[in-house]
Amino acid sequence: MKGLILSGGKGTRLQPLTFTSAKQLIPVANKPVLFRVIETIRDAKIDEIGIVINVGSRGEQIKQAVGDGSKFGVKVTYIIQDAPLGLAHAVKVSQDFLGDDKFVMFLGDNVLQGGISPLIEQFAHSSWNSQIVLTKVPNPVQFGVAVIGENGNIERLVEKPKVPPSDLALVGIYMFDKTIHEATHAIKPSARGELEITDAIQWLVSNDKVVHPYVHTGWWIDTGKKDDMIEANDLVLDEIEHVIKGEVDENSTVDHRVTIEEGAQIINSVIRGPAIIGANTRIVNSYIGPYTSIYHDVVIEDAEIEHSMVLGNSTISGIDGRIQDSLIGFKVEINKSTNKPKTHKFTLGDNSKVGIL
Repeated sequence: MKGLILSGGKGTRLQPLTFTSAKQLIPVANKPVLFRVIETIRDAKIDEIGIVINVGSRGEQIKQAVGDGSKFGVKVTYIIQDAPLGLAHAVKVSQDFLGDDKFVMFLGDNVLQGGISPLIEQFAHSSWNSQIVLTKVPNPVQFGVAVIGENGNIERLVEKPKVPPSDLALVGIYMFDKTIHEATHAIKPSARGELEITDAIQWLVSNDKVVHPYVHTGWWIDTGKKDDMIEANDLVLDEIEHVIKGEVDENSTVDHRVTIEEGAQIINSVIRGPAIIGANTRIVNSYIGPYTSIYHDVVIEDAEIEHSMVLGNSTISGIDGRIQDSLIGFKVEINKSTNKPKTHKFTLGDNSKVGIL
């Protein structure tokens, strides 16, 4: 089998971070979401992976970050999708890479509890034409949803229905055999001008192909929005094995649910987990509360942060109030100004959100 990861989205719901960064490279618990997807596929014993990217800077960022895949123990092929014309279109442009092989397709911004090895093993040795992963959601109008027939297979799929026929949503993990290529060539663009993967799977169902469901009962997060990203960070921090490789001075308190990465320094500070402090980061005279990840090369001094994510090369210093429930991007500076008059000063990108006491 092969793997196919779709990493071509623009990440508009995560602006302004995604004006300059690919959303798939935003780290959850200090590891980019895309890296987690690659490792999930690799752990299912698949070592040939195609990554669908857009033309432009974000595609180049992904290529630079992932490289040829050797650091993950896989071989990566990059596939250019000229425009975001739908998930089925991404499969269509990947046909030369996929050939006649069975494959698993994964959205590059999803975080899923547990691995997919048992599913891959099951599908690889089955006669099914497709297997799709579903999960129950409270708001099915926002997703593609599936109806399971009496025979246990998928009977019908609907993309973002106004009146949902079920609460089983597609979570962005699909397995296909070569019949999907016939489907992607047969379907027409939807009203929004895209080739929908739900239409392609429905074509399989309507043409007597076997589409088998797997209902996932663990957690699943689509990291498309700020609050979703922070929730994913919470869930992953709860699961990782915490280790201390950096320096913690005698005046600091760090509990057992905290990871301190190599080169990090904790000076006269309190860190309560679950939390992770990135490589070469300095925490001085500060408090880092539960469910917080601080990425690499960050400086935090005389500040308190809780239930937040701080990305790389940022500096936070001299802040009186506690920072909470926040997603702070790369190369951000937050400090207390000593200039008169006493004012708030900001340089903010489009779609920024700031809360002031």
